[in-house]
Amino acid sequence: MKLYTIGVNHTTAPIEIRENVAFGTDAMREALCDLTSQSAEEAAILSTCNRTEIYVQSPEAAPVIDWLADYHQLDINHVQPYTYTLSNQDAVKHAFRVASGLDSMVLGEAQILGQFKQSIKVAQEAGTLGTNLHKLFQRTFEVAKEVRTNTDIGSSSISMAAAAVKLAQRIFGDLSTQKVLFIGAGEMISLCANHFAAQNPKSMTVANRTLNRGAELAEKLNAQPILLNDLPQHFAEFDIVITSTASQLPIVGLGMVERAIKARRHKPMFMVDLAVPRDIETEVSQLDDVFLYTVDDLEQVVSDGIENRQEAAVDAEMIVSARVENFMRWLQKRESVPTIKALRDQAETMRAAELEKAIKRIKNGEQPEKALEMLSAAITNKMLHAPSHALNQSHGDDHTQLEQIIRQIYQIKN
Repeated sequence: MKLYTIGVNHTTAPIEIRENVAFGTDAMREALCDLTSQSAEEAAILSTCNRTEIYVQSPEAAPVIDWLADYHQLDINHVQPYTYTLSNQDAVKHAFRVASGLDSMVLGEAQILGQFKQSIKVAQEAGTLGTNLHKLFQRTFEVAKEVRTNTDIGSSSISMAAAAVKLAQRIFGDLSTQKVLFIGAGEMISLCANHFAAQNPKSMTVANRTLNRGAELAEKLNAQPILLNDLPQHFAEFDIVITSTASQLPIVGLGMVERAIKARRHKPMFMVDLAVPRDIETEVSQLDDVFLYTVDDLEQVVSDGIENRQEAAVDAEMIVSARVENFMRWLQKRESVPTIKALRDQAETMRAAELEKAIKRIKNGEQPEKALEMLSAAITNKMLHAPSHALNQSHGDDHTQLEQIIRQIYQIKN
């Protein structure tokens, strides 16, 4: 069995591919159970706007890639060219780097750690984490904390939320006269809403499938909550639209936007689609008077301040490398467990057999001292027979190496 990471991310696949292999939170448990019933012993899935990664303990990686394509009803040839497969030490290092923000579009961004933790919580609830993955992720979060504490990797970091505000300011300048719509009520929308709220826009509205959750976020922002079902009749009111939901189908269609632009008499609309799969139909980007950005479009903006973070990343990479070595030593010890168990079982079988003989001798009238002497001699001879025989049968360099190993195991100093 090996540890594998199989995935796609913002460096290997465009959003058109990433959205096709994304997993919604509601479907994650079912997917994990399906995966472990077919292709893996242990499994966890990390699915964000920038990556979908499957962490498994499995004999091979290929069946997991096949499963990924089959689960999403995709041709394997459509998926495989964009995937990366990392095993054992490389997989461990990758997990540490991802959680530490070293593999993010925004170098050093902190949101990925929370997303990672949530994914592992889902895997725990699904019962698909075993000893090895559980220990891996426990160490992963420890490493991420160490990196955050001991380096400046998070300093000067520009988040997706901050990047969205910057882009809006490039188009509108002062945002105090703009009306902002947030579609969704999850963590990403909450982050964006806080950044926009700091600019004191004219008004803010939160649209969500359920009014209660939308109203909860709206109350914190002094915003107006509405239902998604009511969005078409209000859409033309907004200058800025930020959307990030878990919907598997677009929420904002071309027709809705066309009608809104007409009603606005071609006053510009700025839209940021942070969802994967996307919430806004791709054809909307072709409309005049609409400025539509996806997560991939924000890459240039979030790269601001990267020089400072890259210096901190050098220190972070050193921490990661050291912790990878520690984890691999633990994993190597885990791989020795079956051998240690077999050795102990063999010794126990010998002990029990000789004890039974000694008890019979005592019952037949033999002196206990003599029976115990024979018991200890028999156990000693049987335990030392295999190494003594192997040493006598070896020659040359093999003999020298084996002798050194035996001296080390039995702590023979003379």
